[in-house]
Amino acid sequence: MTGESAGLRDLALTEDERSRLSAVVARLARAGSAGVDDAAWQARARLDGCHLPPRLLAAIRGFRYDAGVDGRLTITNLPVGAEALPPTPTVPDSVERVATVPATIAMLVGLQLGEVIAYREEKHGAMVQNVVPVPSLATSQSNGGSVRLEFHTENAFHPDRPHYVGLLCLRPAHEDRVGTQVASVRRAFPLLDEGSRTVLREARFVTATPPSFRSAGESEPHPVLSGSEDDPDLCVDFHATSALDDKADRALAALRAALTRVRCDLVLRPGDMVFLDNRLVVHGRVAFRPRYDGNDRWLHRVFVHLDNRRTRGRRTADGAVLS
Repeated sequence: MTGESAGLRDLALTEDERSRLSAVVARLARAGSAGVDDAAWQARARLDGCHLPPRLLAAIRGFRYDAGVDGRLTITNLPVGAEALPPTPTVPDSVERVATVPATIAMLVGLQLGEVIAYREEKHGAMVQNVVPVPSLATSQSNGGSVRLEFHTENAFHPDRPHYVGLLCLRPAHEDRVGTQVASVRRAFPLLDEGSRTVLREARFVTATPPSFRSAGESEPHPVLSGSEDDPDLCVDFHATSALDDKADRALAALRAALTRVRCDLVLRPGDMVFLDNRLVVHGRVAFRPRYDGNDRWLHRVFVHLDNRRTRGRRTADGAVLS
């Protein structure tokens, strides 16, 4: 890690920058009759992204180079038009296919970080997904639940899981009290003993498919830590990942305790967007009590890949949806 990347990364747009971004978003929204899932619209968004404020582009590029010790980038004062939003959706598999202002922002910023992708078995392959409380999913470990969501790497079971997860807040929780919980392996790793580190690097764990996917099953045995000896990547879901033996189970418990010690609670407000490096950070959510009155917490979620070529065999017709 470089010195400038050692701490948090936050960017608050100025009013001039916000206006400049609004102009780009308005042009793309007007051009989006086919919706944000359309390849031609996405191509235009990549090009129009060149007109984003220079500080925003620099922050995205810097985060892509090195996500820092905390593994996240927060952008605030984005022009989501919170005052004109419809009621918060309450149905399962809720997505946003129309080029609304918030959906356009989520795609536009995500496409400057990498390629926005989706999964055919999750939310019908939509690029922009709604994270909202759903009555029928209230007790599930999913983005539609309202119980405590365990720390997890996004789609930890999948061989082509996202490199980044973007969360854009359209509407906050009641009284701003629902937090997205985040913990970085760069902060937790020094807390682990050498024995736990060794075990976590071995293929002694399996991860089940999350409830958001229509298919079931589990991964092949895999390590939880991989890559650099002193700066590893992390892949774990504390609800879905199981150890294959007692020693591995103890190492997993040690990792969970370390991540819990270094966790941070984020309270997102309208116009805030956070990007999480899915290789370094696990995230979850505190429990809350939704009202299902049209004013509940509402986030847009996007997934970003860095190497589009690597997944070509899983993407039909070179599209953005993975099998």
